[in-house]
Amino acid sequence: MTPKEIEKYKQAGKIAGNIRKFIRGYVRDGMLLTEIAKTIQEKIEEAGAIAAFPPTLSIDDIAAHHHPAPDETTKASGIIKVDFGVCVEGYIADTAITLDLTKDNRHKELIEASQLALDNVIKLLPSNPTIHEIGKLVQETIESKGFKPIVNLSGHSIDKYNVHAGTSIPNYGNDNNKHLEPGAYAIEPFATDGQGKIYQGGSGNIYEITNDKNPRSPKAREILNYVREKYKTLPFSNTEILEKFGPMAKLALRELEQQDIIHLHSTLVEKGKGFVAQSEHTILILEDRQIIITTKEE
Repeated sequence: MTPKEIEKYKQAGKIAGNIRKFIRGYVRDGMLLTEIAKTIQEKIEEAGAIAAFPPTLSIDDIAAHHHPAPDETTKASGIIKVDFGVCVEGYIADTAITLDLTKDNRHKELIEASQLALDNVIKLLPSNPTIHEIGKLVQETIESKGFKPIVNLSGHSIDKYNVHAGTSIPNYGNDNNKHLEPGAYAIEPFATDGQGKIYQGGSGNIYEITNDKNPRSPKAREILNYVREKYKTLPFSNTEILEKFGPMAKLALRELEQQDIIHLHSTLVEKGKGFVAQSEHTILILEDRQIIITTKEE
């Protein structure tokens, strides 16, 4: 990784860290999810970056991938995961925090379990652990607190304009004895008091381009060109498209989906309807050191 690439990652990480700090003081019980998501997106763009994916706000047993629909009236409550990414010229910082919005802080220990698992992995990284050792530590940490890791959600490598690249970092001990090669990685332990597995739920209101085909209708082509220009291969939200292109964009998005040009992501829901907590940082693994780029909450 070149010094320039490291600097771009650090720029993205600093923006993400500052927004993490803002979120902790901003999100409150009863706020509209649409308002929260819009504010996070605006904060990212005000800092001169773009969202690496639409900010997701996942409540209670929804583990991940819920971006509010344009007309959604859901309000923040319970245990909410705020997951967002910052992209600076293709270089991505991916981070997440979990907030307990209950009056009695009933989810405090669950949140602490996922955070402790993340902290323990960060402490382990200088010893050049295998992927198995990382997952095993996450699993043991969460289980020691009386909870379960979500075994079919994992951390991941990050490439330029690619949030989920080729390497998976599981939240349990598997048989992968490879070491992490130099690069960028998102470590994200998920803890639950449920079954420890997720399934695909309803629409997450997040789309992603899946191929280079071009659609038939002018409106669909206009939307696709906008997305390719702004986001390249990154995910995008139907909210932004509908706000920019108006109600007719619904038909255009449906056309793009029917022609397999874009894919609609689903929410990920805990199988046992358990509550879920998530903690996430992006870390650069270099030849001589590690840099946790999303911790700088300045």
